[in-house]
Amino acid sequence: MKKVLFLSALFISTALFAQKVDYKKLDKYISQTQQDWNIPGLSVAIVKDGEIVFERGYGKMNINDSRKPDEHTLYAIASNTKAFTAAIIAQLVEEGKIDWKDKVQDYLPYFEVYDPAISRMVTIEDLLSHNVGLGTFSGDAIWYKSELTTEEIVKRIKFVPQAYEFRDGYGYSNLMFITAGDLIEKVTGKSFKANVTERFLKPLEMDRTVVSVNDYGSNTNVATPHGMKDGKNYAVPHVAWDNVQSTGGIISSVHDMSKWMIFNMNHGVTSQNDTLFNTNSRNRMWNINNSFGTKKVNRNSAGMHYSGYGLGWFIGDYHGHYRVRHGGGYDGMISTVQMLPDEELGVVVLTNGVKAPTNAIAYYIFDRFLGRDQKDWSKEMLEGYDTWKASDTRIADLKAKQVKGTQSILKTSEIVGTYHADIYGNFEVVEKEGKLHLEWEHSPLLNSTLKHFNYDAYEIVWDYPQVWFSFGTVKFEKDAYNNVTGISFDVPNDDFFMEELNAKKVD
Repeated sequence: MKKVLFLSALFISTALFAQKVDYKKLDKYISQTQQDWNIPGLSVAIVKDGEIVFERGYGKMNINDSRKPDEHTLYAIASNTKAFTAAIIAQLVEEGKIDWKDKVQDYLPYFEVYDPAISRMVTIEDLLSHNVGLGTFSGDAIWYKSELTTEEIVKRIKFVPQAYEFRDGYGYSNLMFITAGDLIEKVTGKSFKANVTERFLKPLEMDRTVVSVNDYGSNTNVATPHGMKDGKNYAVPHVAWDNVQSTGGIISSVHDMSKWMIFNMNHGVTSQNDTLFNTNSRNRMWNINNSFGTKKVNRNSAGMHYSGYGLGWFIGDYHGHYRVRHGGGYDGMISTVQMLPDEELGVVVLTNGVKAPTNAIAYYIFDRFLGRDQKDWSKEMLEGYDTWKASDTRIADLKAKQVKGTQSILKTSEIVGTYHADIYGNFEVVEKEGKLHLEWEHSPLLNSTLKHFNYDAYEIVWDYPQVWFSFGTVKFEKDAYNNVTGISFDVPNDDFFMEELNAKKVD
């Protein structure tokens, strides 16, 4: 009886405490943060004790007009899709169609990584744990803006270099989640889009959520993505990620994502009391499969004691409070979903820019509900972001080393031709109207004009706006007899490693 009274008192205390949050002050803080960070727009939602207690939009849907986002505005959630992919796998396990420990090659015989022996050992669970041995973001240049099918992408994974020993490290791998999506399609005979729609979007009544930029239909409440150059935002077109939907294809609103958070914190049970996955699956997905270790001294600003990756989720704590989270990055949009399940508290922040205060907003909200100090996360993180950006001098260093006034030793006729990289396919260097152009076989949105930089290196002038990278060069490699043997890329950025696509001249 005392225990019941204690739990009742605790519940009442928690409910009363949540009501003490000053939502007007919170609203003002988020609004100011959006302005301080110079991000075009964002939407925020908070769930507490199974209910949506706050949802609002800020700024603009597009810098070129006055429309404001709201709780139903659609944004790409990118890698927050990974949790949906893991949940589909969990359902297939419960249905007896697969097992977590099944070998991937049993379903996808063409799946290979850097070593044939390791390829035979990779399990379905490994795909979702970032522990296969590939470096963070390694191989992403294969699929980015490409027209390759999901299966064609998977078949190229064997050419991605090994970064660490199998199951003995961490490398955030979009390729492995793309493989998981391919496996889902092969096992079910349905597309990833059909699976996620039937299994989760419809049951959770995430009615506005879509799985492709081609599915907006008549809905115009869609945020425009933005890049940033010299501190100024500029609008960019939406890019379809239809061939990699399982790693980052979902497009949603904070209202719909609130339903997803509530469902997850209710451990697989919907508001209609339907169980979509069981507690064993919940424990499996939220278990640390790939540990980043503990931190008992010199903890980071989030007071993290431990952290790691589960299956489709990052697992850790926020100042001692168990935390489940993930982030997402799409061309011109950044997002975060963060939950403190023991507090039944969740935050989703969706944005339409690349300089995004997602963590700053989430941490500030957590502190308000947890009764922590009034730390100005926005100010601290903005200073940190600006310092980090200022310290990145890679492009400036390359430009400073340019030897002006030089001419290429190679003739145009020696440069034009076909260049092949096993990891990707063919590149064509062609001459049009007196200018050299680099054409990508599978990714026409990455085509460019080549402008002489110095010696046998050419600056890449992209035909279409690029969000994640800007300046870069292509160098034409030669042998001892001045014959062109290949091309090598140098495109400084933190997301897509073009040097992995260095190609040999074949024609």
